[in-house]
Formats: sequence, C-alpha cells, structure tokens
Amino acid sequence: MKFYPQERVGLFIDGANLYATARALGFDIDYKRLLELFKGKCQLVRAFYYTALVEDQEYSPIRPLIDWLDYNGYTMVTKPTKEFTDSAGRRKLKGNMDIELAIDVLEMADHLTHIVLFSGDGDFRRLVEAVQRKGVRVTVVSTVRSQPSMVADELRRQADAFMDLLDLQEQVERELPRDHPRARSEAESSDEEEADFEEDEDLYESGTA
Repeated sequence: MKFYPQERVGLFIDGANLYATARALGFDIDYKRLLELFKGKCQLVRAFYYTALVEDQEYSPIRPLIDWLDYNGYTMVTKPTKEFTDSAGRRKLKGNMDIELAIDVLEMADHLTHIVLFSGDGDFRRLVEAVQRKGVRVTVVSTVRSQPSMVADELRRQADAFMDLLDLQEQVERELPRDHPRARSEAESSDEEEADFEEDEDLYESGTA
C-alpha cells in the first residue's frame, strides 16, 4: 500500500459492495482499525460511508453500525430504499448509492491528492477517469481472489493502483468473540487441520508415508 505522509486522502466506501467483498473473503471489517490504518499513513481528510436504509423496519441490523460509524470519524451518507414490483410481480427493494458517491468524489477532488475507492463496481470507471484528469491519484480496493472476482476489470485497469482487500485482512479484520458461532466453527476447523497435520507427521516418522 503506497501512500505518502503529505498526501491529502479521502476514503469513499460503497458500504454494500465492501460488505459483500469481505463476506466473499470470509471475514468482517473492523472500521476502527481501517480508519487508524489510513490515519497512520497519510493526511486523512475525510472517510465517507454510503448505504441505503429500509425505513419501515422496526429494527434494522445495520443501524448499530451506522450509528457507531457516525460517532467515530466517518461521514455517513444514507438514503431510504425504494420499494417496487418487478415484471414477475415480486416485491423488491432498491437502494443504489452510486450517484451520491460520485457527486461527493467530484466535489472533494479539488481538496484531495489521493482518492481511495472501496468498490469493485465497473460503473465507477468514468468517475475515476474524471478525477484523474484533475490530477488526483485513485486507488481501488476490492478483490480478485474470490470466486467470482468482485472487481470489474475496466475499473481495475483505470485505477492508478489496485489494492486487494485480502492483503489488508490482518490489518483491518474484526476479531470475533470466542463464543460467536463463526469463531467456534473456525476454531473447530483449525483443530481438525492441526489433528490431520499431526497424523501426517506420525506417518512420516513411522516411515509409512
């Protein structure tokens, strides 16, 4: 990750896209660690987080995260989802934040020297090109190590630099409580792998493998 101490940097996080990317790689983001990582490498001017919210729900599972981010250094950009019925008569929700993100990037470009875009959406290629013409460097954060890849090839090619989220895992992963179901299953998997390894070691020592 190449950043310079004097660089004025802005983070633009497509919340839904980053969440899907992290899930595809099998870990959760610790947003406090993410912020501290960039603060330690550059002059972090602003960190924007974009997400749509379902307004008529009694409880939204994303609301605690939104509130925490809002109080801990992130600039939140939200809007209500829109409900529509598709051609098959199925009820659907729509909450695309691309326009909001693009407007903020263009408005902030004159105050930044480096933009970090947390999204793999190919629709942002022209946005990246536009801010590059203003002399702003752009780094895209997503992954090519999931199946399928989470980043559009045209966006990756357009960016000045591409950062695979998997390479940041150790620095930004959220540690799960030991009693969390996923933490337990991962620990059990780890124990099984260790047992398999010990069994293989015994075979090699006995000369039977």
